[in-house]
Amino acid sequence: MRGKKAPKRKGNPDAIYGDVLLGKFINMVMIGGKKTVAQKIVYSALDDAAKKINKPNVNGFEVFTKVMAMLKPAIRLRSRRVGGANLQIPVPLDDDQGAFMAIKWILDAARARKGQDMYLRLSAEFVDAYNGAGTGMRKREEMHKMAEANKAYAHFNW
Repeated sequence: MRGKKAPKRKGNPDAIYGDVLLGKFINMVMIGGKKTVAQKIVYSALDDAAKKINKPNVNGFEVFTKVMAMLKPAIRLRSRRVGGANLQIPVPLDDDQGAFMAIKWILDAARARKGQDMYLRLSAEFVDAYNGAGTGMRKREEMHKMAEANKAYAHFNW
């Protein structure tokens, strides 16, 4: 071991809902240090997604929490060299790592859509994920399928 592990730092919550995970999401949307622009994009995307879902008493924050809970993977694959072969070994994830992957998938999918404003693309991704479809859900299912296929190598996880 190279020394003691760095302590986990708690992130700053967002301005409206006071949620740390939403604050992290806003920071990952941010480009070039323009946090107010990122906040406008995220909050308007959440409001737009809540309108598109058409369920009573659903606000944007509830949409965000449900989408993040649905998209967080429980397991991922790590490459390990065993006996001259590279094996994909399933490794469990903690909540922070799963949330990071879910945020990354949502943003990558939203940035891949073209021809609209960013808040509309993010809103469409939130609605798709809320309904159990979309690119992020596909990536999560794909990762879980691969982990299930490679669970025979789980005993190499040391």
